[in-house]
Amino acid sequence: MAETFGPTSTTEEVLSGIDLHGKRILVTGVSAGLGVETARSLAAHGAHILGTARDLAKAEVATAQIRRDAGANGGSFELIELDLARLASVRNCADQLLRKGEPLDVIIANAGVMATPFSYTTDHFEMQFGTNHLGHFALVNRIAELLRTGGRLVNLASAGHRFSNVNLDDPNFERTPYDPFLAYGRSKTANILFAVAFDQRYRSRDIRAAAVHPGVIQTELARNMDPAMFKAMMDQLGKQLAAEGKSSFPWKTIPQGAATSIWAAVVAPAREIGGKYCENCHVGQVVPEDIAISPISEGVRAYALDLNAAEALWKKSEEMVGESFSRSYVAR
Repeated sequence: MAETFGPTSTTEEVLSGIDLHGKRILVTGVSAGLGVETARSLAAHGAHILGTARDLAKAEVATAQIRRDAGANGGSFELIELDLARLASVRNCADQLLRKGEPLDVIIANAGVMATPFSYTTDHFEMQFGTNHLGHFALVNRIAELLRTGGRLVNLASAGHRFSNVNLDDPNFERTPYDPFLAYGRSKTANILFAVAFDQRYRSRDIRAAAVHPGVIQTELARNMDPAMFKAMMDQLGKQLAAEGKSSFPWKTIPQGAATSIWAAVVAPAREIGGKYCENCHVGQVVPEDIAISPISEGVRAYALDLNAAEALWKKSEEMVGESFSRSYVAR
């Protein structure tokens, strides 16, 4: 590419000179943090944004700047209700979009939860796997026919995928002792594997999918974490930084955190990011499991990109949500 971006690149830097007029982009989770900035930056460059949120009243307040920036630059913005922890809500949202029949250029599956206490979704899925993966799995597959040729799916994953591979024998922690970060890791690995499987199915229509790690940003995502747990985690990371001769934790700002999603969605060549894990505005490298990596270093574990695992997850996810999407990728 003509310009190289990195960990400190912002959404505005990544989108410099990019005209998105005529593009229609769905962004889930626009009531706070990365979702708001992702939607705002795209709308400010002329895109029409469909933003989803569980709490529409909260989202109306949070998205005021999106509407202002969209109006000033020829873009537009609308809100749609979506609760990823309720399949009934997911299906209702998808049905609304399908009835309108308006095409999409990009879907950015941004919404999610992290390190929640043990609980279940309305449909009795473990909360993090159900919200972060299964809700998006059902939504995206139901509306996939709306993606234009040349479209993209971007799944928000995390370096947290290194906490755990998926466990398809016990996805709801019915036999496994529950740990908030183990569950988070499973869900984030699932986000990556879903992108891998989706990319395999849709590349014949020139539709590609990628997963992205935004970096570590102080947002509402950590709202479920016990303060003592958060302090212990930061203390441990501080020790790792000291051992590596680094003096401070590399927090990202929200515009820096949203930059990789933007880069993968509308800037990077599709063939470069299709079926890949991206971080810091580039494709991440596979790090073998016998090599230790800290939560702040780069790299993706091979199990998160494994094609067989991706297919097994797809099959299990269909079983769990009670729908088959095996024919939805037939070329049109």
